Amino acid sequence: MIRRLSRDPLFADRQAAGRELAAALESERGPELVVVGLARGGVVTAAEIAAALAAPLDVVAVRKIGYPWQPEYGIGAVTPGAGIYIRATDGLTEQELADVVEATKRKAALLDERLHGDRPALDLDGKRVLVVDDGLATGATMIAALRWARESGAARVVAAVPVAPTESLRTIGREADRVVCLQPLKHFLAVGSHYASFQQVDDGAVIRLLDENRRERRAPFS
Repeated sequence: MIRRLSRDPLFADRQAAGRELAAALESERGPELVVVGLARGGVVTAAEIAAALAAPLDVVAVRKIGYPWQPEYGIGAVTPGAGIYIRATDGLTEQELADVVEATKRKAALLDERLHGDRPALDLDGKRVLVVDDGLATGATMIAALRWARESGAARVVAAVPVAPTESLRTIGREADRVVCLQPLKHFLAVGSHYASFQQVDDGAVIRLLDENRRERRAPFS
């Protein structure tokens, strides 16, 4: 991990954070590399890494599992397919937990349909996969994404984020082959507070980034 100290916002925006991360990930460059961003904001950061490392870019439609009576309180996360992580049940019965997990998986599947549309998901079998987000809080969404990458056949899985709490990074370290974080912080605020600009990212922006990456990778052969 790379530690840097600043009292100002740590990053200008997600793009700047991605460029810094790319430099820290240079050793992962190679023909078997795939970069995957967590929907939605993580794709903006991931796109910069993919461009710098000349790698294909994809997205994983990860969704936070909200506590049924307080949806903003996350108890885990899921992806389409087999990616799932439950960090706490907070008194839910098995049936209540199963119901909220299933509802969240439906949301993840719908988001996946929108983001991939007519662009098939990349094959991760045997690949070295960088799983990228714009920051972590509990780390639940990253863990679900890492498990999804493993289940998709990735040979090596690297978690990469600009900023995260040190406690969450320890948990992530049990799931990934490598963790790269530019700013591991003991005292952590919301992810967006560490950026000068942290705008909402919509589906259209994600789709444009995926399409741009695929066009750029086809260009030398067109």
